[in-house]
Amino acid sequence: MLIKEEEGENECHSDMNPPNPSSSSSTATNRDASDGFETASDGELNDDEIPQQLHLQDEQQKTPSQNDDYVESKQKAFEEASDVKIEGNRLFGSGQYQEALTQYELALHLAPDMPASVELRSICHLNSAVCFSKLEKYEDAIKECTKALELNPSYMKALLRRAETHEKLEHFEEAIVDMKSVLELDPSNDQAKMAIRRLGPLAEEKREKMKEEMIGKLKEMGNSLLGRFGMSVDNFKSVKDPNTGAYSLSFQR
Repeated sequence: MLIKEEEGENECHSDMNPPNPSSSSSTATNRDASDGFETASDGELNDDEIPQQLHLQDEQQKTPSQNDDYVESKQKAFEEASDVKIEGNRLFGSGQYQEALTQYELALHLAPDMPASVELRSICHLNSAVCFSKLEKYEDAIKECTKALELNPSYMKALLRRAETHEKLEHFEEAIVDMKSVLELDPSNDQAKMAIRRLGPLAEEKREKMKEEMIGKLKEMGNSLLGRFGMSVDNFKSVKDPNTGAYSLSFQR
């Protein structure tokens, strides 16, 4: 028996707005969420269909019974998880982010831990990340993106989402790393190119600010010690080597 994965629609990486009341009836009819969110496209198989079947056969070979009951139980669990995910999409589309998050967590609990369900589980983790972002729980959003990438390291949407969330927390260096990973997957990605150009100066500015704060703390500590001998850190001058970037200290009275 073949487990069929539902193919995710294209995701816009900006946050999705809930549908207006006039579109609620169509949302109820079409169980997929609106733009900007991973949704399911019924009746279509993706390119992973044959490998998924092989993975399922491998799982069967590992079981002692090797009977149809095992396959049917996995199929049922997969279908239940897919239905719960779709319900999460519907709730998200209605602006019920906490409720949608609960559904994605339930889908992850129901989904069988097997290669054929990797896509479903990675999508649920990414959708959970979007919910956390909507709830302004950005650290949790980053964790969910990371879980999605652990399942699928080439999941570009998860990389983009994590990079954007890092930027919101002013984790500029981490955001640049993720955007560079996006370019490794897609060298023509304009979003990543522009983000790296924008984030570079921000990262440098943050480094300089952190350096100044560290020097300030060191000076304060040094003055508390040197004051016992009638000196201060102002008696020491730091000189930067233009070739190596290293600093040297000289004593001045």
